[in-house]
Amino acid sequence: MYENYRREDIEDHIHKIGFHPLDVMVTGATGAGKSSTLNSFFDKVVAKVGEGVDPETMELSAYSLTDQMRFWDTPGLGDGIQRDVAHAKKITDLLLRTHHERFYFLDMAVIIVEAGTRDIGTTLNLMEHVLRGNLPADRILVALNQADFAMKGRHWDARHNCPDAVLKAYLEERADSLKRRIYESTGIRLCRPVYYSARYRYHIDKLYDLIIDHMPDSPRKISA
Repeated sequence: MYENYRREDIEDHIHKIGFHPLDVMVTGATGAGKSSTLNSFFDKVVAKVGEGVDPETMELSAYSLTDQMRFWDTPGLGDGIQRDVAHAKKITDLLLRTHHERFYFLDMAVIIVEAGTRDIGTTLNLMEHVLRGNLPADRILVALNQADFAMKGRHWDARHNCPDAVLKAYLEERADSLKRRIYESTGIRLCRPVYYSARYRYHIDKLYDLIIDHMPDSPRKISA
């Protein structure tokens, strides 16, 4: 579905940067909906979605939406100390992978957070202990998934496939709160998160817009 979405904008930006594809890591806590988000981009099942509490994404997997953009699905965190250590290492290894001996392989990261949770400890740990120092803040985006279930399913307008006024106000507050809490806890200042529902494909275009509008202007150069 999104193979041709804002294609000219992406191609123009890629031409200015001078390299392709743009590699985007999708990460976050277990159960936040990383795989379902990728499936929404492709409008088909490309990443296996976990059921219950067991994560499906145990390894790094890459999916090319176009020749210009490639997404990386990563293991979820918050699933136990030993697993988190192993998964964090895989994510860090991806962040530090290089190519052409001058640039890092990965260009951006999108952190997926459950819209209905107030516990963002795993997200903060991910930013503080995995992303900080390995990826500049201007290459990190945050998004709130599961907008349909943010208030335990209440106030979701199933007929129009969107939140009603009450839920929308709640989601707006959650976006502002998440940005503020990340800054207060880590000192990392990010742009305002978008909220969406991968399950119902609500605001998927807004999430994709967020990524396109914040594409980096240059490759990630390896410091001398």
